[in-house]
Amino acid sequence: MSASAALFLAAATGGVDGPALAAACRGKDGWTDPAPPARVYGNTYDVGTCGIVALLVTSPKGHILIDGGPAEAAPLVAANIERLGFRLRDVRYLMNTHEHHDHAGGLAELQRRTGATLVARAPAKKALETGRGEPADPQFTILERYPGARVGRVIGDGGRVTLGGLVLTAHATPGHAPGSTSWTWRSCEAGRCVTVTYADSISSISSDEYRFAAHPALVATFRATMAKVAALPCDLLVTPHPAASHFYERLARTEPLIDPAGCRRYAERGRQALDARLAKEEKR
Repeated sequence: MSASAALFLAAATGGVDGPALAAACRGKDGWTDPAPPARVYGNTYDVGTCGIVALLVTSPKGHILIDGGPAEAAPLVAANIERLGFRLRDVRYLMNTHEHHDHAGGLAELQRRTGATLVARAPAKKALETGRGEPADPQFTILERYPGARVGRVIGDGGRVTLGGLVLTAHATPGHAPGSTSWTWRSCEAGRCVTVTYADSISSISSDEYRFAAHPALVATFRATMAKVAALPCDLLVTPHPAASHFYERLARTEPLIDPAGCRRYAERGRQALDARLAKEEKR
């Protein structure tokens, strides 16, 4: 065994298991409520807070971090990575689900601490670099500003990020935000490999004055995204907000952690919520 492989196998000793994370966050869903780091499955770890997921995917050649929480959570995410036994400088890539402050606000500080390359789709690039959303975003007028990070690589739909045996695939899933991106990869544990799907938010949230009915192109895009999410390869679903996929219940094993129908149910809940939003707008 090489020295680097031995170091990698010796890491990840400071976290907790899924049930312990679920217990630690019981009754807490604040974006900056500290949470212990926990193994989700195989080489995939949650290093976020009780209210915001941030996933670390590890390999002997370096690691990939998806999402950084709000700016105030960046130190918590960094500390969780180190608590697992991994070095911040070994995080080679930063990635993101969407360009809102609650998921992207911490990326600039995490980029400063790790030196990692930030990978993003083109529709998210300007917002990530300026820390300000685009006018086409349904939440534009209520989005908080955040420190901008430098995007070092623009990736397209179906593009792949590879590192030390890791292969993460980007899936364009716009609607919640213009740059919304879902990610899939394989993780293995005890001889069983599964597809982990980090599906971005598909909630039809907006500022009070915004009407989805007045933006039929966006509604069509949203519906196409929901169909796409439903069809993604998906053994183990994770979402940026834990409650959206019953993440803690599944980590606690009160619901199945691995569920090939998880993405389909998630997409269906999103579709129903969009339909309800449109129906509500008709009554205004």
